[in-house]
Amino acid sequence: MSPAPRAVAILAALALSALLIPIGIVALLALALVGAVAVDARAARRAPQVQRRAPEVLSRGVPAPLKVTATAPAGGSVRVRQGAPASVEVTPREGESLDATVVARRRGRHVLPAVATRATGPLKLARWDHKASEPTTLRVFPDLHTARRLALAVARGRFRDQGATARGPLGLGTEFELIRDYEPDDDIRQVNWRATARLGRPMSNHYRLEQDRDLILLIDAGRLSTAPLADATILDAELDAAVALAFVADELGDRTGTVAFDDEVRVVLPPQRKGGQAVVRALYDLEASPVDSDFELAFRRAEGSKRALVVVLCDLLEEAATRPLVRAVPVLTRRHAVVVASPSDPALEAIARAAPTDRLSHARATVANDVLAARARAAAQVRAAGARVIEAPPEKLPATLVAQYLRAKSRAIL
Repeated sequence: MSPAPRAVAILAALALSALLIPIGIVALLALALVGAVAVDARAARRAPQVQRRAPEVLSRGVPAPLKVTATAPAGGSVRVRQGAPASVEVTPREGESLDATVVARRRGRHVLPAVATRATGPLKLARWDHKASEPTTLRVFPDLHTARRLALAVARGRFRDQGATARGPLGLGTEFELIRDYEPDDDIRQVNWRATARLGRPMSNHYRLEQDRDLILLIDAGRLSTAPLADATILDAELDAAVALAFVADELGDRTGTVAFDDEVRVVLPPQRKGGQAVVRALYDLEASPVDSDFELAFRRAEGSKRALVVVLCDLLEEAATRPLVRAVPVLTRRHAVVVASPSDPALEAIARAAPTDRLSHARATVANDVLAARARAAAQVRAAGARVIEAPPEKLPATLVAQYLRAKSRAIL
């Protein structure tokens, strides 16, 4: 319990009035104030009824609604305050009620504390602080919004890769299905010239992509993946891309498997149909470890499956750090089509491109260009080992990998 500002102001006024009126009267008034504060505190002591509607599941970086309402004591008032851990933002945090948004900046499990309330009595002389509700555990997943958007675009034929539209989950495909009227977005290779001549109008061969293919996601959760990138980490960018690929594979009827690793194998999911949600549940709270990753150990866990598109998500920092990856790539390329995907750093590229204005900016640009050159050499070594290398900023990596996946299917690489 604490006195409200009104009680403090009245007490200060009584203290000043002691200079003008008899002290006995001031004492009686002070006693009356104490009694009124006690009565008001008794009313404020009753805990207000609080209702909180908080999401149990969020996607990293995607706002979600949070509502808190409270019923004040009779004649009184109440304010609520919602605390949050450092990795979770609640806006606004305080008010008579809250119609707020909550944004989690990190994946995993986070505890949203109980709502704190401050009830003020009907006389507005006393306040009482309460803890209402119970702490809530928030499960923060990778960026499901982007994953679902890309999967829906592929399913509806609206996925665009650098201006080209992949019509439905079909592309050029590898299995003939039917002959239909030519459409403006059809590839010229689809035109059936014999049917066109016979019917007098352009006709196209319609192919469908083969299903029941395997997509294996190998996720490096070692030391290099702990590095910060934008407002997240390298591992966050890797998982956002992995989830997007898994959701698109679900739409295309393929099987998705996952191996997450550092110096040991930490997660193994065998290829399965509709594996997207399994990937999310298995990896959403995965944290990178400050150890060097054992690529060969992880790759041997994936080499025994049937031919698949294997996507290795890792950071291509420089040649020395990439050497274990380069040595391990042939373990996979003997049987599988291998893509090594690495999130690039737009901030680093901006520093490298910026025109220096002083000695410090010149030094920064020199270092940035050295880092980018080292990454390029590392990527070249990986390509020489037999893998395709894809680099893209974190926000573009999911779509870039989806485009590569669709190309692999349409060209029968899988």
